[in-house]
Amino acid sequence: MGLVTLAVLVVIVLYAVLIYNSLVTIKNNVAKAWANIDVLLKQRHDELPKLIDTCKQYMKYEQETLEKVIQARSRVSDARESHNVVALGGAENALRSGLSQLFALAESYPELKANEQFLHLQSRISGLENAIADRREFYNESVNINNVRIEQFPDLLVARMFNFKAAELLKFVAEELKDVDISQRFNG
Repeated sequence: MGLVTLAVLVVIVLYAVLIYNSLVTIKNNVAKAWANIDVLLKQRHDELPKLIDTCKQYMKYEQETLEKVIQARSRVSDARESHNVVALGGAENALRSGLSQLFALAESYPELKANEQFLHLQSRISGLENAIADRREFYNESVNINNVRIEQFPDLLVARMFNFKAAELLKFVAEELKDVDISQRFNG
């Protein structure tokens, strides 16, 4: 009887170790996914002043739009540095909105549109935006796996014992989910 009890205890301990190691892997995948986003946000953060400086040379009357981009860049940076996923979602929306407005206004400045540095920066920032969107999807998937696993039985027993925490999804702001009014683009 003692041998059976010992065998059952060994199996339970080994199973708990497997669960623990699996949860550690998942938690580290969430951290890695966040780090990937962080790298891209930093790269974009470094490119934006160059874009603003290039635009300032041509867009003398668009100071308000340039200021919005600068302020949004600062909010994104603050949220990124503090790892505040909730604040980052809102700040990202403001930055994307400001950049969209800036690129739309650039259409009114033929010299700016023809400027090689502007075109390069516009392309680089657009590429970074796409990469951030891809990484955000991967991050949210990693967070979802983490959050589901720490709530499932028997994993939740190990998760609670070792204080594994749920992670925050990087959520889309409601405006990003709305349909785009294409007629505005043609009438503007």
